[in-house]
Amino acid sequence: GGRGGRGAGGPGGNNPGGGPPPGPGHDRTPSEQQMSGVPPIGETRFIPNEIVLQIPASVSRAQVEAIARALGVDIASAETIGLTGRTLYKFQMKAGQDIRALIRQLEQNRIVSSAQPNYVYNLAQAGVPAGAPAADPAADPAADTGTGSIPPNPGGPETAASGSSDLASDLAARTTLPTGDPAQYVIQKLGLGDVHKSVRGANVTVAVIDSEIDLRHPDLQGVPVERFDATGAPSRPHTHGTGMAGAIAARTRLLGVAPGIRLLAVRAFSESDKSAEATTAQVMKGLDWAIAKNPRIINMSFAGPRDLMTERLLEAASKKGIVLIAAAGNAGPKSPPLYPAADPNVIAVSATDNDDKPFIQANRGKHIAVAAPGVDVLVPSPEGAYQLTTGTSVAAAHVSGVAALLIEARPSLTPADVRGILTRTAKPLGPGKDVQVGAGLIDPIRSLAGIVPAATSQIAPPPLRPGVMPAMPLR
Repeated sequence: GGRGGRGAGGPGGNNPGGGPPPGPGHDRTPSEQQMSGVPPIGETRFIPNEIVLQIPASVSRAQVEAIARALGVDIASAETIGLTGRTLYKFQMKAGQDIRALIRQLEQNRIVSSAQPNYVYNLAQAGVPAGAPAADPAADPAADTGTGSIPPNPGGPETAASGSSDLASDLAARTTLPTGDPAQYVIQKLGLGDVHKSVRGANVTVAVIDSEIDLRHPDLQGVPVERFDATGAPSRPHTHGTGMAGAIAARTRLLGVAPGIRLLAVRAFSESDKSAEATTAQVMKGLDWAIAKNPRIINMSFAGPRDLMTERLLEAASKKGIVLIAAAGNAGPKSPPLYPAADPNVIAVSATDNDDKPFIQANRGKHIAVAAPGVDVLVPSPEGAYQLTTGTSVAAAHVSGVAALLIEARPSLTPADVRGILTRTAKPLGPGKDVQVGAGLIDPIRSLAGIVPAATSQIAPPPLRPGVMPAMPLR
């Protein structure tokens, strides 16, 4: 197998892989003992000649080299994953070797905690199903959306974005914000003018795992930011990462959902290919760095196959109190669930248009939690330009912004609290929970009405819909 296919998902159950349960081993978790990393037959969304494996830090490099020699493979890289205390190795296979057979052999070695293919993730943008090639954004600045880019704002500042600063975030929550561009229907749809009178995401840290963000863009000036590159590849600002960061934090010509946040800009996607792609190794490295910074929210506007190593890292992040939000994907209604959105620790987000109609290309399923505006959304683009973007990617970014508003209003909220508030206060778009939009369209005003202290809140909740109970304060 190799990348590019759409492959069948795993058969489900306790062992979704294509091999028998690995059983006990040195430092193996219960999950690693029960769930094989052998890819299911038909799964092809991985680098065809690479295996990633986790080895306890107590195992010497010489022992790992002996394993590689016995299998006839080369060690391509080794990275420390701080959250697990392990080393993530990447093995390079020789031509003609069977990846499934090699993973089964590695799982029989008790000093190997886990082994699997180096899976491939794609950005959840319109017109590009997970695993399919995308247009080169360098050749076509509008390739991310299919709708075209908008010229830069004349006279906009070109200085680099500021470093991490509590003061900058605090000021963003207090100073006058722009009214936004008339093309930003999201502002009225989410009631941001009223919401920002009370909360703007001040001092809430949001990690955006994505392609390279243009931190020099005028609309991201003043956003407190730390950046990390998990790829090791040459970097260039990319439409997707820049757009997602802007949807959350824009504050000059455009108005983001939470312009007071602190941003962790994590580049896990390489823009060197026709389509920006990330692998298991890159996503895990980016997540590990971000989690060590203790963000309150991680935004993942990408989609791909089920990935057990990443899944375990996300579970650990959720246990640390980090809210995980991901795009459902744009592979269409017949697609199997895509990950990380389908992970039970993640809030899966679908997209709607200005008329509250579901985005036809979005993935569907019972795992969808909520929907947010995601069709023809105006966001920043590299080089001071702007773009209209469509997809569950930007919808997820909007939900991350709303989560930041909720956490500013009530810092003690847990990931379960945030999920409960978002789903309980969403605007139903059909009878009951829907496989297209989950609980419905996010409603920041109603979400905040139950947790913003009455003495300081300037948010008046809209009239209750018949049969809908008011949101109850938490804690």
